[in-house]
Amino acid sequence: MRKIITLCLFAFALLLGTQSAVAQNSKLKKNTELNSIINAKAVQKTESLAKMIELEKEQLDDVYDVVRTYTYDSYMIHQTKNEDNREAIAAVEAQFDSGMEEVLTPTQYKRYKNLVNH
Repeated sequence: MRKIITLCLFAFALLLGTQSAVAQNSKLKKNTELNSIINAKAVQKTESLAKMIELEKEQLDDVYDVVRTYTYDSYMIHQTKNEDNREAIAAVEAQFDSGMEEVLTPTQYKRYKNLVNH
């Protein structure tokens, strides 16, 4: 009788473990898809900025990092249904702006600001 109960408990534990593994797999898939979307948007925006403000090859990776961080943070803010979104959006945009100022030369930063303000 003990063997049957032990076998049943073991089978039940395996069933629970399988359900947990499936749930984690779907989360991983969702995160992978999200990262792909964010990376694609960051690449697209970086390429467009590279043409408009004449980035040098050495700057591309740094600009991509700033753009990717901004894209991810913006996405996460828009996913939350919070009334304080305006403050969070302003903080992310300020961080993006300071990141761009850090990476770009003064002339490039001026071109970037002209593009943003128009």
